[in-house]
Amino acid sequence: MELNEKLTAETFPASPEKATLEGKNKFLGFWLFLGGETVLFSSLFATYLALKDHTANGPTTQDLFELPLTFVATMLLLTSSLTSVYAMYHMKNFNFSKMMLWLGVTVLLGAGFLGLEIYEFNHYVHEYKHTFKSSAFGSAFYTLVGFHGGHVALGLLWILTLMIRNARRGLNLYNAPKFYVASLYWHFIDVVWVFIFTVVYLMGMVG
Repeated sequence: MELNEKLTAETFPASPEKATLEGKNKFLGFWLFLGGETVLFSSLFATYLALKDHTANGPTTQDLFELPLTFVATMLLLTSSLTSVYAMYHMKNFNFSKMMLWLGVTVLLGAGFLGLEIYEFNHYVHEYKHTFKSSAFGSAFYTLVGFHGGHVALGLLWILTLMIRNARRGLNLYNAPKFYVASLYWHFIDVVWVFIFTVVYLMGMVG
């Protein structure tokens, strides 16, 4: 199929993200990129586990972490992963308006998560004087969790940019792979957060 071919719901392919060579290349390139990201986050996790007990007589994980707040943030992010699935479902069914609706919900939920993370960091700094320079634990914690937060911000910007640029263009074989790859990136962010929630927060609460 040609990228500029006019499509209808009946002629739209079942897997628009892979219907063209360009789409397949984007898909392959994304998985290669994800491999590098996985290695990077693995290194950050290993560093955190090695340094989490080096608090320099400052607050420990049990002093800092508030599970209810983190749980709410986790639910927001996991729910946003579900709404992005709905968006891709409607994309494959050539329903542009519903795809945009669910992507909008995804962005709102992701922004809510990011807002809670910023609040959390601000609380630690002002309430406990726990900063990036406080200890090895502080450096490892803010690097790992903050780096993930940066990925969330990038994902939000990515999805918003796609939505704005294609608001009048509608759905076609040129932009469908872009939406799909952005959705996969968002799922990756969610999976990384599940590991952060488990390794950093849950394990931190039990010492």
